[in-house]
Amino acid sequence: MPAALIFALATPALAIDVPSGQVIDLQEVLVEDMGEETWLRFRFIAPQIAEGPDAIAYDLAAPDMEHLCAAVALPYMIEHALVGQVIVVSLADRAVEFGAADPEATQYFEAFRAQNDTCIWEGL
Repeated sequence: MPAALIFALATPALAIDVPSGQVIDLQEVLVEDMGEETWLRFRFIAPQIAEGPDAIAYDLAAPDMEHLCAAVALPYMIEHALVGQVIVVSLADRAVEFGAADPEATQYFEAFRAQNDTCIWEGL
């Protein structure tokens, strides 16, 4: 099976406000050819999801991912003339190379489809 083609787009560090109030920075945007579809991966660093007593759990971070899709991914797609069928928003407590395993990292993922300028949750 051929490997998916991935393009990384340079992105500056960008602090983003989200509903949970945690501090989130855009790590990178990847464009991935998945056969019939193009997936746009918006990868964010969210240190506060790290395990521990003050960690932001998935249930609090899920609305953040929907917000990031609408407030960051959709405008980014327009600004950079990107077209994709699936938008994947991921949060990681530290920078992890795409595709690499890091058992120490906490990571959350959600998939969306853009429809009428809205992010529709796809569920992974």
